[in-house]
Amino acid sequence: MASTFGKLFRVSTFGESHCKGVGAIVDGCPSGMDLNESDIQTQLDRRRPGQSNVATERNEKDQVTIQSGTELGKTLGTPISLFVPNQDQRPGDYADMVDIPRPSHADYTYQMKYGIRASSGGGRSSARETIGRICGGAIAEKFLLTGPGVEIVAWVSSVADLDAKTPDLLTINRKKVDQNIIRCSDPDVAASMEKIIIQAKNEKDSVGGIVSCVCRNVPPGLGEPVFDKLEAMLARAMLSIPATKGFDIGSGFAGARMKGSNHNDPFVLKGDLLGTRTNFSGGIQGGISNGEPIVFRVAFKPPATIGLPQQTVDFNGNPAVLEAKGRHDPCVVARAVPIVESMAALVIADCLLQHRAGRYWN
Repeated sequence: MASTFGKLFRVSTFGESHCKGVGAIVDGCPSGMDLNESDIQTQLDRRRPGQSNVATERNEKDQVTIQSGTELGKTLGTPISLFVPNQDQRPGDYADMVDIPRPSHADYTYQMKYGIRASSGGGRSSARETIGRICGGAIAEKFLLTGPGVEIVAWVSSVADLDAKTPDLLTINRKKVDQNIIRCSDPDVAASMEKIIIQAKNEKDSVGGIVSCVCRNVPPGLGEPVFDKLEAMLARAMLSIPATKGFDIGSGFAGARMKGSNHNDPFVLKGDLLGTRTNFSGGIQGGISNGEPIVFRVAFKPPATIGLPQQTVDFNGNPAVLEAKGRHDPCVVARAVPIVESMAALVIADCLLQHRAGRYWN
């Protein structure tokens, strides 16, 4: 199973939804960096379940422990082990689903690939796996902040068919994003989004949405053409998050409807470096960062596990009606915001280390 992400800054996640705990091993973090649990806990608190009425009711504190790789609050350059215990498991909620693969979930595909699966909670396909990503991403973000000062901010830009206004990409910050439980930068639209999600929850259904993200102060030159272009690595990272179904960057699919004369980003002098007047490229050209803000969007499908009765079949092909139990998000986007930020941090940190290594050897 491919549970490791990155080349120089590497994160390996472990654990299932209803085992004793989940976590990550982070290898490649430079030595001498200040690091303690509080640097990681902030993002875990934003991701954890049970934080609002638009999230799953599973009650987890998600308290992280750094088990190795630091001494006296400094990184040693050795592997950093991080562990978060599972405290509110209810594997019994999944007893009725042992023999019935949930529609649009990973039950069937995991069974076909491995010949066995964790039937309680989806195992490694559960969003609980993303805790390890948050842990690794928080460390990557600390490294980026203490170095080039990279700022990464994500927000909910769409729920179902309701879109929010695009915020000022140069000033949007996490404090503004967290002013409402939806994590939408447009407070007026956020209230309507909350109603949509609560209605879906009351109807035992689910809805999808879009998370947008901006990465500021990313130095130019990051990305490894031709197959490890920066946007390709970001796409790989984002589409590895559970429930994702789409990724676009800069002008995205809308750019296909534009003419080159409108889409091109003319260069201008910004201080001592060149910049661009517009940013349809989304901060990346030729697979390499150009110093402008990196802007992208990630589409999340409606969660597959719903409480409504669904006509389906069991693993033997016999007709069955599945009425899923358990505690599940009616919409994942609010809790996905820190996950998107974490995966972006992992990509940029890894690319930064590769860039430094290439410049050194060349």
